[in-house]
Amino acid sequence: MKILHVVKSVPGGIMVCPLLIGALTNTFFPQFFALGGFTEALFKSGSTALLAAFLFCSGAQIDIKQAGVSISKGIILLITKVSIGAFLGITVGHFWGPKGILGLSPLAIVSSLTNKNSGLYAALANEYGDTSDVGATSIIALSDGPFFTMLAFGVTGLTRIPLTALLAALMPILMGFILGNLDSDIRYFLKPGTTLLIPFFAFPLGAALNLGQLASAGGAGILLGFSCTLITGFAGWGIFHLFGFKYPQVGAAVGATAGNAIGTPAIVAAIDASFKTIAPQATVQVAAAIIVTAMLCPTMVSLLDKYEKEHNPHQQNVDSNLKIEIRP
Repeated sequence: MKILHVVKSVPGGIMVCPLLIGALTNTFFPQFFALGGFTEALFKSGSTALLAAFLFCSGAQIDIKQAGVSISKGIILLITKVSIGAFLGITVGHFWGPKGILGLSPLAIVSSLTNKNSGLYAALANEYGDTSDVGATSIIALSDGPFFTMLAFGVTGLTRIPLTALLAALMPILMGFILGNLDSDIRYFLKPGTTLLIPFFAFPLGAALNLGQLASAGGAGILLGFSCTLITGFAGWGIFHLFGFKYPQVGAAVGATAGNAIGTPAIVAAIDASFKTIAPQATVQVAAAIIVTAMLCPTMVSLLDKYEKEHNPHQQNVDSNLKIEIRP
């Protein structure tokens, strides 16, 4: 059976297929992997540790000469993603109030559009970009969670990213980066982890989703997901073109919302009581956006990759410093 061949024929399939299988399992058999021990850790609750291991291995592949490029790419994408989401949400709030427009509240818009799926970005950067694109993950991962949503709404007194949050995002990739540059044998040893670990962290990410949330969110939630991918994805692609980066299609990989965004509306409502009445609806819509963007974003990046290769013959398909060819 050519299972791997079929999976790789799907845009971002190494990430998307396990994620969808995990989501389907959680939708129809939510307790299937809730057995505790190794089973639950691997298939249900271990995505964070597995993603950290992936970032560690990826960090080891970054040559010290590329470190500055990774940081600059991460900062550019972070600013682009957060600025667009905050601007649209605050604009909708200004003209249409807390209830928003087309059933989408400012809370749902900012919660979804300012948040980025680091795992999906890292997988797509690994497939369509180079080591500097993967290295940017630790910077743009700062948009995972409620911090920038709360900052956009002005409901916290924070004026900077907490040092602990910054260190938590940077540490795995930084440690891998240091070891990989100290010893090239370590870099070579960890190289398979940049591909092998992707389906392992993708499945538990999917196992935290429920496809039934799409139905309960209605058209507004699906619209939110499409808007997130198209608006922020095209913006990421465009900004990478503007700066002349080698693989601009990777910039579109920010067009997905992370699973942890589902808790953002409730967190914001707990801080500012004025959001309590709209938080439940926003939560369901953000859940729908998470699912829609997880399916739509890889397709968008794949189409842009084909476009770039047709219009830029000098763009290579494989970065020999990062990619691993997998043979069935």
